Order: sequence, then structure tokens, then C-alpha cells
Amino acid sequence: MWKSLSTLALAGGLLQRCQASYVTSMSLNAQQLFNESMSWMDGWYDRDAGYLYDVDGGAALRHETRSSVWYALGLLARNRDSDVLEAEKIITNVFGSQFTNVSQQWFADYQVYPEQPMVGDAAYPPVIYNSWDPNWRGFIGTTLVMMMEEYSDLLSNATQGLILKSLAAATVGDSYRVGGVDDDNLYPSYSNPAIMRAFVSGWTGRRINDANMTTSGENYAKEIIDLFTRANTLSEFNSGTYTGVSLFGLSLWSKYLPDDSIMSEYGPKMLQGTWSAVAQLWHPGMKNMAGPWDRAYGYDMNRYVSVMALWFSALIGKDKSSLISKPQVMSHAADYAWGPLIAVLADFQASLLPEGTLMNLTAFSGEHVFEAQAYYPPYDKVPRNITTWLSQNLTIGAESFDETEVGGPSESQESFNPAVVQWTTGDDIAFISLWPTETALDVDVSAGKLNLTYPNGNSSSVFTLVVSTFTKMRTLTGWDGVQGLDVNVSGNANTSYSLSFGGEYGGSSSTIRDFEIWNFTYSMDDDFVGTPNLCLELKLWE
Repeated sequence: MWKSLSTLALAGGLLQRCQASYVTSMSLNAQQLFNESMSWMDGWYDRDAGYLYDVDGGAALRHETRSSVWYALGLLARNRDSDVLEAEKIITNVFGSQFTNVSQQWFADYQVYPEQPMVGDAAYPPVIYNSWDPNWRGFIGTTLVMMMEEYSDLLSNATQGLILKSLAAATVGDSYRVGGVDDDNLYPSYSNPAIMRAFVSGWTGRRINDANMTTSGENYAKEIIDLFTRANTLSEFNSGTYTGVSLFGLSLWSKYLPDDSIMSEYGPKMLQGTWSAVAQLWHPGMKNMAGPWDRAYGYDMNRYVSVMALWFSALIGKDKSSLISKPQVMSHAADYAWGPLIAVLADFQASLLPEGTLMNLTAFSGEHVFEAQAYYPPYDKVPRNITTWLSQNLTIGAESFDETEVGGPSESQESFNPAVVQWTTGDDIAFISLWPTETALDVDVSAGKLNLTYPNGNSSSVFTLVVSTFTKMRTLTGWDGVQGLDVNVSGNANTSYSLSFGGEYGGSSSTIRDFEIWNFTYSMDDDFVGTPNLCLELKLWE
């Protein structure tokens, strides 16, 4: 008996949604990142709730929204057994988590987790980047676009409709963001969310035929591009995490927008310029991006998960990246959930890079100096000047700046590392990092030497140096105990210093980003008059 047209259509739809996994089309390195990160997230997935449990752990079985969306994209790419059905369940849940009151600053943002109280309630006041995170419109919105571009043939019409409705609302909500207003800090210089905002607006406007939305995205992209092209650098420069997010956003600019978009035109150029800087700062032997770091979640990429490590893993291989065999036990492991997105885009991004770029990431190119300039208005009064010296087993990098806030644009002393030394001890990677205490710094970097000056400093200024712990020398009484490096300190600061330990279970200082540290602090004499200066002369042990 002939089957009815409706039966044939249903069968065809089911066949289409059961097509082969996308994963087999990936390069082997991308497949490894995809499969291992998805296997890890499979263990966190709560099928009954249609959410991942919070992958940070320690959340007493609360769930988490953003990583659930990333996992859903991975489910669509894998397309095995009930993966597509579970992905649609997650998408439906997340659509229901979107705030709907157009009069609120957090309109069309997404709940951080589904169990949280209503943001704005008297007992749960709105706190930006806490009870609600405006950047999640970008993180989740970009992922929804990827689903539509890569896997729409797997999604039901109803689910596609939810995605477009969610994206349209999120784009409107993102237009509420104005740097300096209502505690928001989104300027075109805030590279990673700015790039995502421009993309989602430009893509969604074209898809739903909203010319104003399209134009808004294009105009915002032009501001980002103008900042980049002045020195061929991202304003948010050299971050193990956020350079990786910016590369993600620039991949979307390059892959999913039409030729008439300024983002399609400049996306590949900005990718190549960013990778040019990364290739000169990445030290394959140490498996670290040499400093300085505008925003870092640790002091050694071998010990915390960074988004750049995921790119390195997908492009040149896990063994050549800074990921250990089980990244889920590293600090900041929640960013391992980026794995499926990076894996899906990795081969496309590789196709845009100049020949030889990736090969040059696998072996140290020899002693060299990297110099660059970056600019992050309105926090930078003048552009920052960056100098990094790299050798086989020692790197020194620092930036001169004059800024409005201590801790840089993110106003975070923990994440802003304006002067960084790293070296190989034979057992691990050690570090010295300047803890920011001033709004201005002048630096001079050369082979084996780091010179630090506070142009606006005075007798109350301090130089605080955060120093790693060591495998063999567990207890320090001074610089003599620093493993693998001779440190000679000079300058006009008082030569005596305070020494403290920041440990997980004690010490008069605290851990920083999960890292135990030693704190060497130099003060100025009470009657000091002049410009505070501290100079480190550094020599590896023979």
C-alpha cells in the first residue's frame, strides 16, 4: 500500500534528524577535544531537569544555564541516540529562563541557574555580574546562532521558532547596555562581549528582516574594528581566557555573515592579527602565553583551564596544549564546557590562518622580543605599551599604562597582571607577578631584567610581588629560596621587605585564583621624595 504524503514527510523528517554525526567530519584534534569534553559533561547532565548540574561543583546539585546551552550544541553535533531530543529539551528550558520585563535592565538576559529567585525581588536585588550577568546574552545568543547555522535540519520548526524569538529579545536587551550607565561596563573596547554583541545583532537583524537591528550590529562592529586596526591588537589584550572568547566571536563574524557585512570583511583580518600576537607570546616549551596579561584566571596555564588552551588543543593537539590529561581537575574547570563550540569552529578557523602559523606554535622559535600597543578607552588615558622578552627557559613581560582604575578596566587586582616573569624550574613553571596597586606604571623590559616605576607614586607606594610556590623548596625565608632563579632586587624602595604566605589552609595572605603564593612587598621610606622604582635582575641557575 502507498504511504500517505504526511507519513512520507514524517519519515523523511525522522531520517533527516537521524543523520550521521557531524563529529566525524572534524579533524582528529578537534574530535578529541569534542569527545572528551562531551564525555565529561555527559556525567553532569540531569536528564530529568534538562539542565547540566553546575560544573563548578560545590553547588549542592543546583543547575547552570550557560554550560547547558553549550552542551546542547554538542548534543546536536554528536546526534547519537536521543541527543537531539535532549538538546531541544534544554533549548526549551533555557528559552523559559529568559527575563521578559522590557522595563528592566536585565530584560532578555538568561537566568544564571534555574533555581534562583526572581531578580529584582526585594529579597534578591539585582546586582550586575552577580545575580544577573549581561554577558550571558552574548554567550548563549552566539551558541543559539551556531545551532541555527550548523544544525537547523535537526531541529523542529517549533524549536527554531523559539531560538529566533529568544535571539530577537536578547538583541533588544543587549541594546540597553551603555558603558558607564547603570554600572554597565560594555564599551567597544571590552573586546569579547562587544564582538559577540555586534555579531548577534547583525545576524539576527538579517534573519528576521529588522534593518535597524542589522545596522546597529554593523555600526557597533565598526567601533570595535577601529580600535583594533589602530595597532592590530584587541583592546582586551593577551588573556588566556578572553583572547580565546574573542577568537570565538571573530570566527562567527567570518563564517556566518554575508559579504556585505563589515564583520565578514574584517573578521578574518582580526583573527590573523590576533593569532600573530599569540604566536609570538605563546611559549611551546612552557605551554604558557608569556605576560603581561590583561585578565587572567591563574598564573600558569598548565594548572587552570583557559579557552586559549582549548584552541591550542583543537588546532595543534592536546599534548602540545596546556591541558593536562584530565582537564576537569584543573582550576577554573568550568570553561572546559567551551569544548564543543571550539571543536566545531576549529577547522574553519585554521583555514583562515596563514600557512605555517600552527606549525610555529609547536616549537619555540628562539629568543626574541615582542612589542605591541593596545588601547582600552575610557579606562586607558593613553595606549598601553607592551614589551615581552622570551628565551628558552625564562620570559619577562610588562606593560606601561596610565589608567583611571587600579586593576585595569576590570577593576580587578586579581586578574590584571601588568608585569610577569615565568621560568622553568625543572619540575614546573614558576612565576613572579606584580600585584597592581597604582593607576600608572612605566616599565623597561630587556634580557634578564625588569624595571618598574610608578610615575604618580609617593612615599606610600608599595611594590607587591606575587611569587609561586615550589616543589622542592616548600618554605621560603627570602629570595634565596626561590627555585631555579637568582633574583637581585635594586631601586629606591626600602631594601627590607615583608614576606607572607597565602595558603589554602593558612598563612597571613590569601590564595589568588586558587593558586597558593608567596607575597614579597617592598615599601618606600616614610620620608621618601621622588619616583618609586624597583628593578629585578634575573638569572637562571646554571
